[in-house]
Amino acid sequence: MATRLKLYTPEPEETVCTTEPDVRVRLGDLLPVMAMAQRMNFIWLKDFLDDEVVVSTDLYEVMQAFRSNRPTSA
Repeated sequence: MATRLKLYTPEPEETVCTTEPDVRVRLGDLLPVMAMAQRMNFIWLKDFLDDEVVVSTDLYEVMQAFRSNRPTSA
């Protein structure tokens, strides 16, 4: 007599939607750390290159204007 195999069907897992907490940081505190990490070529900075940051609309507009009208070096 052949042995019958039973398929194991696991219980459906509850999906818990967890998001990382938002941390507010002043741009004045963030920029020196990022500039130093880039200047010193810290590897950990590359881990975050695809991360998104949220900026205010007015800062975004200034960044866009700066990107299209970069000042020439004197």
